[in-house]
Order: sequence, then structure tokens, then C-alpha cells
Amino acid sequence: MRERRAFQNVRRAREFEAFVAGAAGRLLHAATLLTAEPPNANPRARRLLTLALAHTYASWDRLRGEDPYDRARQQLAVRFARGAWHQYGALGRARPAPSPSVPSSGSVAVLARLTPQERLVLVLRMYEGVAEEQTAALLGLPVERVRAICARAMTTLLHPPRGPAPTMAKVVPS
Repeated sequence: MRERRAFQNVRRAREFEAFVAGAAGRLLHAATLLTAEPPNANPRARRLLTLALAHTYASWDRLRGEDPYDRARQQLAVRFARGAWHQYGALGRARPAPSPSVPSSGSVAVLARLTPQERLVLVLRMYEGVAEEQTAALLGLPVERVRAICARAMTTLLHPPRGPAPTMAKVVPS
């Protein structure tokens, strides 16, 4: 009996290692987009991924045909939403400023302008390709709300706010 249990544990560990080898890069990229951290300095994204993978491993035997990538992505989104809720008071209410101590690349600076809720919806919908209905169910929002958040985020990305208009010098006739 012990040998069989040990064999099952080894098989489980190997299956999970193979899953992580194939999916961790994409999941880390999604976590980095969510946190709006630079790819080379992303401790929050790495912690988010580690927690999501730990939860996925803990429920590995109960997946029963479910895609482990979907489960890990769901955990990533839920943990990000919870963290954003606690950090900013309410998901989507505050627009955090990018950290001045960490240099940011162009795409990170653009994503940092979005609220955590807008980033979450945008990453799920556009990067991960999750359907509106599934995104709405995952976040507990109506489909129309997900659609509106995604549209607002895309508008912010495609049409960034402009700086103040240049002042015109007065021309005095001579």
C-alpha cells in the first residue's frame, strides 16, 4: 500500500513539473501584466504566480479532466483581485502610480495607467482570450460590466491623455 501511494506521489509530482515547465512562462507574463511591473523586476508577479501554482498543486488530484492551466489562471486572477482589493480599498477605484524607484518600459507604463480591475479584465480578455461570459463569472460581474470595463481600458490604452495644450504667444501688431 505504501509503495502504491509513493508511486502516486511521484507520478503527481512529475505531472505537475511537466505542467509548470510548459505553462509557467506564459502565466508569469500574465502576472507581470497584471501587476504592471517591469519584466526584469517583478517580485509581486512572481509571488502571485507562486501562490497560484501552489494552490493548483494542492488541488491537482481533484482536477479530474479539468485543464490545469485554466485552474492556475483562475487562481492568478482571484489572488490578484483580492490583493488589489486590499491594497487599493476597492478594486478599480484608485489608479496607482508606477513606482518611481523601478524603471519602467513603455508597455508597463501604459498598463500602470489602468486601474487594477481594468488590467485584470484586459489581461483575461485580450491576452488570455477568455470569453466575456467566463470573465464575468470569474469576477462576479455582469457581462455588460465586463464589456464596459474592457472598452474603457482599450480607450485608455489607444488614446492616452494628452498633456496641457501649448500656449500661443501673442502677436502684437507693429
